[in-house]
Amino acid sequence: MKWGPLTYEDARALAEFWAEVEAEDRIGEIYGAEDVAEHLSSELIDLAAGTFAARDGDRIAAFGYLPVRQATEGGVHALRLWGGVHPAYRGRGLGRRIVDWAVDVAPMLGEKAFPGVAVEVHLGAHDTNPALAALAEGAGFAVVRTFAHMERSLSGGLPALRTPEGVRIATWSPEVDDGARNVRNESFRDHWGSVPHTPESWAGHITGSRNFRPESSFVALAGDRAVGVLMTHFFDAQSAHRGERQAWIQIVGTLREWRGKGVAGALIAHALDAFARQGYQSAGLGVDTDNPTGAVAVYERAGFAITERHKNYALSVPQGETGDEPGAAVHE
Repeated sequence: MKWGPLTYEDARALAEFWAEVEAEDRIGEIYGAEDVAEHLSSELIDLAAGTFAARDGDRIAAFGYLPVRQATEGGVHALRLWGGVHPAYRGRGLGRRIVDWAVDVAPMLGEKAFPGVAVEVHLGAHDTNPALAALAEGAGFAVVRTFAHMERSLSGGLPALRTPEGVRIATWSPEVDDGARNVRNESFRDHWGSVPHTPESWAGHITGSRNFRPESSFVALAGDRAVGVLMTHFFDAQSAHRGERQAWIQIVGTLREWRGKGVAGALIAHALDAFARQGYQSAGLGVDTDNPTGAVAVYERAGFAITERHKNYALSVPQGETGDEPGAAVHE
């Protein structure tokens, strides 16, 4: 077994890795080669220092991917670990090695991005994956939040289209993009774990993503001011696996002073109607189940129901010297 960093050329191998993981675990995580390539080319990842993979010949047996974030929150830089172990290689300690690597390298990555800021490593575990939860807890991580996926069919029973007085809903365009990003950043200030999008991260991960669907994304305007936003992505590999086209609502946000006036409900109703006309069969979104704005209830009123839950684990990492050089290839 050879260990070392990922490269841009690993996109197809990682897509095959995730297909085999999904066949075993059935957690709904499907990534095509182009999706993986987008992750590997992110401005937030240092491939040499922030990735670590075990290879058995041409096959990826396990990997870890640890990007920095575009900003910090509350004096903490939270780096989210993404990765997994191929089903054929489980039970050999590869997962623990990936987690230990992430904990070891996080202080160096964090210090480089935001000198002097405290560092945490985060990872998510689906409720259907008790082995990952046990791994996280065994490595000293603790549950800090619970998230859920919610979905609804678009075959009927869509919410009525009602727009608050003085508000109109416009399809996303470059002209309203700055306002959309501002609404997202302002409305997520009181959301746990959220950090503001810079123009670069917004363009790279939201509007510049290959998955972004501008015709299915909307901005609520009061006069010329953006007061609400709904941004939509479409994941073709995941939809092909599901056997239906699903519109994924990536962001829903309303300025604090406009909450409770029906802006979010209007955006969702407008979007669901548009999705159905655009040929989608279902819609999905992710939500913090402890969201202080009552988002779960808003989505339930729009016909969404929870289909999956996952816990977010976190570990504070002492700043100081790290262990082995992260990009060095080692063998097992």
